[in-house]
Amino acid sequence: MGVNHSSDAGNATSWEADVEDDSGALLKTVGRQVKLWREAADFKQAELGSEIGYGEEMVSAVERGRRLPRPEFLDKADEVLGAGGKLSALKDAVAIARYPKKLRDLAKLEAEAVELGTYSNHTIPALLQTEDYARAMFGMRRPPHSAEVIDRNVQARMDRQQILDAAPTAPMVSFVLEEVTLLRSPGGRDVQREQLQRLLDVGQLRNTEIQVMPTGREDHAGLAGAFRLFKVRDGSTLGFVEAQDTTRLISEPREVQPLEMRYGILRAQALTPMESLAYIEKVWGDT
Repeated sequence: MGVNHSSDAGNATSWEADVEDDSGALLKTVGRQVKLWREAADFKQAELGSEIGYGEEMVSAVERGRRLPRPEFLDKADEVLGAGGKLSALKDAVAIARYPKKLRDLAKLEAEAVELGTYSNHTIPALLQTEDYARAMFGMRRPPHSAEVIDRNVQARMDRQQILDAAPTAPMVSFVLEEVTLLRSPGGRDVQREQLQRLLDVGQLRNTEIQVMPTGREDHAGLAGAFRLFKVRDGSTLGFVEAQDTTRLISEPREVQPLEMRYGILRAQALTPMESLAYIEKVWGDT
């Protein structure tokens, strides 16, 4: 049966509530550990930041539980402070905390799927977005996000993209993008060009295919809206649909089957992967 979740981008209120409910407590615990090890090693925040390649403000934010430390932050801090692996061991817990609670099922599905399919009709899909594109998208949300919420969501989105080239366990991934997603330029021309280059680069991966749906197609199977499909290791397929700030995870086979049929038709109606990359390159050159 279907399960309701908040949207992929989330909204400021629900994300802040999630942080307060569970992730916030974890981040404060991690921050206290970093602070204790730093003080035991007689380092000031600025000194630790300099040693591990981060600013004093970032170290302070991590210690206060206001920012999520990246894995390399914890690894470098562990080494510099002589924590003997105790800070590095926190990486798995922090990785879970990167996502709003209602998004964790989606991130888990992406990480465990053997095959992913995405149809996107308004924007470049999350797994293909550059950091600047993602930041521009979150920045345009209404009502607006706080800077902290934008940072957390962008960081989580970038981390999710690691599955695309996580050889040898990377899933087979396909995308069908409406032509307009290539022409839309959130963040301006430079962000758009960087995003188009990202599509060209990802399109070269052996496990990834990107297809463009021309706006002029008379017959179109995807007019009901964007959706995603996840084929998991037990052979079952799950659907994920979203509209505005509401998303729905679909596990009932009789509901998933129409999405699978539509996706197959969409791939047949769209430009081939080779034609699509050629078109993306043309748009890049014209931008």
